[in-house]
Amino acid sequence: MIKIGIPSKGRLRKDTLKVFSRKKLRIFSERGERDLFGYIKSYKNIKITYLHAREIVERLGDGSLDIGFSGYDLLKESEINIQNKVIVKKKYNFGNATLVIAVPNDWIDVQTIADLEEIAFEFKDKKKSRLRVATKYPNLTREFLFSKGVTQFKLVKSLGATEIYPFTGSSEIITDITSTGETLKANNLRILKDGEILKSQACLMISKKSQKIKGLKRILSILSK
Repeated sequence: MIKIGIPSKGRLRKDTLKVFSRKKLRIFSERGERDLFGYIKSYKNIKITYLHAREIVERLGDGSLDIGFSGYDLLKESEINIQNKVIVKKKYNFGNATLVIAVPNDWIDVQTIADLEEIAFEFKDKKKSRLRVATKYPNLTREFLFSKGVTQFKLVKSLGATEIYPFTGSSEIITDITSTGETLKANNLRILKDGEILKSQACLMISKKSQKIKGLKRILSILSK
């Protein structure tokens, strides 16, 4: 049995299902759209499971999924031991977005990462506190800021709309995934000139554990053409 994970919600789900329909691989579910399982009539050896896009990466890592569709950002955010167990077979031209650092518009003097580093030291020296960065991507954010010489900061885990955090006293700045930047602009936030952390898109991935499963190469060749 080949186990395939498809995102359970949003545009990523819709666009992934289009990949299957273009390949004449129609997915059926016994209980309609809310069913978390599916199957393809012409491929009795395939089981479809609908999961959160983040969980798909985790399940590929532990081998309980063989093939999965998820965002490149979510793979790179995962722990390194998971990344080492997953292979990206194809990048698609959908789910395109960029992880960025954004600051409130009224931070006029902060235009670059170097400016951010100065502000971070000011917070430490004058306010005796660390610059707070709200994010759903703590690993990528930490790695990027450290690589740019910004060390005096504290990560705040975002559980919802990250863009409101600077305006509710929960953080000073944010990192967030964005397709057009319009949501950030609408919430009085501005992307730093050199604040691009990672470009992302939807990917077809496989678990390294599953490479020798019978029939895997055939379905991969169909989906990745």
